[in-house]
Amino acid sequence: MSSDDVLVSCTDAALTFGRGAQAVVAVHGADLTIRAGDRLAVVGPSGSGKSSLLHLIAGLEQPTRGTVTRAASLGPYDIGLVFQGDSLIPALNVAENTALPLVLTDRAEDEARQAALAALALVDAADLAERLPEEISGGQAQRVAAARVLAQAPRLILADEPTGRLDHATGAHVLDALLTAADHTGAALVVTTHDPAVAARLTVRRSMRDGRLLAPEEVS
Repeated sequence: MSSDDVLVSCTDAALTFGRGAQAVVAVHGADLTIRAGDRLAVVGPSGSGKSSLLHLIAGLEQPTRGTVTRAASLGPYDIGLVFQGDSLIPALNVAENTALPLVLTDRAEDEARQAALAALALVDAADLAERLPEEISGGQAQRVAAARVLAQAPRLILADEPTGRLDHATGAHVLDALLTAADHTGAALVVTTHDPAVAARLTVRRSMRDGRLLAPEEVS
């Protein structure tokens, strides 16, 4: 692949919280390149630094050492984030939650709603459009979160433990939705997980231990 395919490049990127004796190193010198169309799983136990690495990639945190470089063509709305747990606004119904990022970028409300409904259909959640978040299950809420990202048509989807609080069947359905979203938009997909079964469904996996990102492993 050419350099034009590179969306994000981390070079010796580290993240430390606090100073002196109170300092905690969340990520040690990570080297990582994310290209268009990648399917990457970052695997490790809780506290291994996976979420911190994802925050560096997304630009939510700045490295305290090294660099994180994003393609000049990669705008702020080209990165879609799916967080573990409830991320829906209680006062908005499912369709409104899904359309919200588009409305915030000055997309016409009718156009945003149509994009939201199309995205919900792709993750098999169209029948939830008029329900409030309190009226749907946790697994359904995660599918809606995936639809919200899909509606944005991002070039990079970052999902932080999206199946971590779900049973196996529901988690598989949520991962199906993320893969559908990535395939539909042509986006790169990076998923953090502690579940080897989830990691095995992505093309490449990287393990994290104690804040250190290990060498890549191809999945056949």
